[in-house]
Amino acid sequence: MCARANESKTTGWVFGVTLLAVAVLFINGCGKSYDPDPVWPPAPGNSEEYVVLSEEMMISAAHPLAVEAGLSVLGAGGNAIDAAVAVQMALNVVEPPESGIGGGAFLLYRDGITGNLTVFDGRETAPAAASEDRFMVGHWPVPLWAAIPTGLAVGVPGTLAMLHEAHTGHGILPWPDLFDPAIALAGDGFSMPERLKRQIDQDPSLWLFGDIRRHLVHPRRDDEPLLQNPELAKTFRHIAREGPDYFYRGDLTGQIIEAAKSRWPGRSDLTPEDFDNYRPVVREAICRDYRSWTICGIPAPSSGGVTLLQILGILEHFDLSGFAPGDLQAIHLVAEASRLAFADRSAWIGDPEFTDIPQNGLLNPVYLRQRAAWIDTLRAMDEVSPGIPDPATTTASASVSPPISPPVSSKQSFGTSHFSIVDRQGNAVAMTSSIEAPFGSRIMTNGFLLNNQLTDFTFQADQNGYRSPNAVEPGKRPRSSMAPVMVFDEEGELRLVIGSRGGSRIIGYVAKTLIGVLDWDLPLQDAIAMPNFLHSGRFLELEEGTAWSGIADSLKQMGHHVRVRPLESGIHGIERVYRDGWYWQGGADPRMDGVAQGQ
Repeated sequence: MCARANESKTTGWVFGVTLLAVAVLFINGCGKSYDPDPVWPPAPGNSEEYVVLSEEMMISAAHPLAVEAGLSVLGAGGNAIDAAVAVQMALNVVEPPESGIGGGAFLLYRDGITGNLTVFDGRETAPAAASEDRFMVGHWPVPLWAAIPTGLAVGVPGTLAMLHEAHTGHGILPWPDLFDPAIALAGDGFSMPERLKRQIDQDPSLWLFGDIRRHLVHPRRDDEPLLQNPELAKTFRHIAREGPDYFYRGDLTGQIIEAAKSRWPGRSDLTPEDFDNYRPVVREAICRDYRSWTICGIPAPSSGGVTLLQILGILEHFDLSGFAPGDLQAIHLVAEASRLAFADRSAWIGDPEFTDIPQNGLLNPVYLRQRAAWIDTLRAMDEVSPGIPDPATTTASASVSPPISPPVSSKQSFGTSHFSIVDRQGNAVAMTSSIEAPFGSRIMTNGFLLNNQLTDFTFQADQNGYRSPNAVEPGKRPRSSMAPVMVFDEEGELRLVIGSRGGSRIIGYVAKTLIGVLDWDLPLQDAIAMPNFLHSGRFLELEEGTAWSGIADSLKQMGHHVRVRPLESGIHGIERVYRDGWYWQGGADPRMDGVAQGQ
């Protein structure tokens, strides 16, 4: 009986892989939808041309209509949490391939009165029926591009429950009012965003999926495409009136499950109980000093906070301010610090409910100093292994590796969206949300796309005797790379609110921008526009089409494995600056359609 079941599963996967082979086209083209900023470094004074300043409030997000939705809520007396709900719902309408109620999110909140930081974890969960061989055919992992457009890739979405939890504790305006801007956008329609047009044009595989074809591809073919989504407007009206119960315990629950189960091969095994049991988690932020600053991020199940703080903690042992932006030596140092941090990420970080994570040990200054000692300032390390931190003491044995070094995942996704908000009371939100790959699992229901976040799990649970902390387990949250961050100065004043899109590259994008502002004293907008460079464990990547890609050969001579490719970040942030008085200054990634605006 077991053999027959395995044979059926294998046959289904093989047939499905053949049927969906054209879907690989979207992986190959997903990063080529923008033109890099053509001017770097900017001419003296150029940054002043796009500086956005406000004394009271600021929002930076990936689309102007989402920013307008948030500002309308702030203008009506709402606070940063209220605005976050409105911005996210509007993004679901105007930027459907990236995030929405069909996915998950992390929100870092700072109370402007008390200064307290709170993390809201809305990461998706695996169904109770999930097993560790979920994405395996025999002894072989299913190719990522074939696993993405399946029901098995869909986790229980968490964004809506998380936002409701945050609003219940900190919001001001009534929950239903926060959906009005998104409902109007979805019902009335708007001009299709330029970036969405490019994504559709470059992704022929979208024709395979009926709901996406009807809602997104056909409107794109019009001369003046108007994007409307009456189904999503209807869904939002229900959620506004009935709250998240409509999504997790109502009529919509069964429709989501049925949509995920209808995708073959790889039908979903989600159940109503999986939705009913979903709960967002409130966690403590993790904060560490970096030079004269304090940087705060989010803990596991995202690796974003720990890995980012490890990179910076290692780099603190080198004088980056002595290098100019784009200096060969500086890029080398950032790459080597990132390699060490990503090795630890693979070895130690997973869902904390299932994995013992030595967080304090990984961020221990003694441990990070020992990790930094591995870096040769002139030559890339041949091999990088994780260390063994001791969370119970102030010492760590960084020179000893686990018996088997875990492989660094080569999986990359490119979806996700980040926005930053500061309101007139000084409350601040940094929120990163995602449905994983662009267009998620390619399953659309009731006007929104479902995530493929379960492909963030490690497909092969055991490799060479090593058990991944990110193996699939029932009810588990897959490891994320989302990294919403806040930075504070020596007086404890909020200096930066920032984050990015970009899969596991998020960590590198945020690190680059923080280094630009804190080490190289760049204005936030210049640091965001600065050419991207990062290392996420396998390759040192340089942004294609920029002046910095020209040093690829020099980095190769230092021993780096270099790839020059499009690196489509989506960094959106807010900085506190002094200009004859204190102001909030917004910054938006020129690689996106986004803006920063204030009142």
